[in-house]
Amino acid sequence: MKPFFVVRQLRCGPILMAFLISLSMLSLGSLLARSQDGPEQPLRSRVFIFDLRDGSSRLVYTADSIWEAPNWSPDGKYLLLNSKGAIYRFVLRSDGTAVPQKLSIPAQYDCNNDKSISPDGTKLAFSATLAPSEDSQVFLANADGSDIERMTVDSPSYFHSWSPDGKTLAFVAQRNGSGQFDIYSMPTSGAPEKRLTSNIHHDDGPDYSPDGKWIYINSNRSGKESIWRLPADGAGPDDRNARIVVSDGLEDWFPHISPDGRKMVYIGYPAGTATHDPRTVSISFKLVTIDHGKVAAEQKTIVNAIGGQGSMNVNSWAPDSTRFAYVTYEPLP
Repeated sequence: MKPFFVVRQLRCGPILMAFLISLSMLSLGSLLARSQDGPEQPLRSRVFIFDLRDGSSRLVYTADSIWEAPNWSPDGKYLLLNSKGAIYRFVLRSDGTAVPQKLSIPAQYDCNNDKSISPDGTKLAFSATLAPSEDSQVFLANADGSDIERMTVDSPSYFHSWSPDGKTLAFVAQRNGSGQFDIYSMPTSGAPEKRLTSNIHHDDGPDYSPDGKWIYINSNRSGKESIWRLPADGAGPDDRNARIVVSDGLEDWFPHISPDGRKMVYIGYPAGTATHDPRTVSISFKLVTIDHGKVAAEQKTIVNAIGGQGSMNVNSWAPDSTRFAYVTYEPLP
């Protein structure tokens, strides 16, 4: 989860502008106080698996608490989800249900919803806050959560994707107090991070293509959140090599490419939704075909749901590219 606020330009006089700024700061302060100090809204979470072969969604888990961001293991045997600062493995049973099993990450790591298993199934990359830092950092561990190594020196940093060869991590980061989130990469060997985008607008959700040539992101650099992609080694000077590939009438977030490289699924938030933070808005999961690296101009809505933050932040495709996992939310009475 990344803090993200949008300021829109208004044409008005200095007195009205001062009033609006004061009002917005009060509103922002209240929002931050609620999100950081107050209890989260009680929600029921439902974890589903959508099957492209018959267009069905199968419920595999439900709980009266917040569960987020399913990943699928490379061997197809389990999902990863997070809840209340911890990460859990969900082994998929023969009856189609799953039971959470907590990974061995110590409690002092306050994990958020950005995590994934390496392509070979041996490592876990995840984001968490660890005192004395107050911001998210990127960590690397064994797949069971043991033997943790901090990867990023600076914060905030939010992991999102492994390169197909398992040698590089792609993440979102804000540096030097700029307030600007850009895309970065870092070798798992621990070599220095590399900045991949520099546009002043908000970039998020990097996801490698299976051939390793591209990183897909969402960005509001076109005036709304849309899906872009850039070469895996960076967008180049002034981001000249970044290209928009999807822009529908919604706010498009978190593109995820299927393992066979032929499909992309993403979340569409209602038009005008300023952040990815709401959990109980009407969202759509949209499907786009990719043919030899060319993204189709048409998008297909395959699921309409109530959800948002945590529904599908990280890649949740099954290894066979026929299914993906997602989470919906509803307020508890």
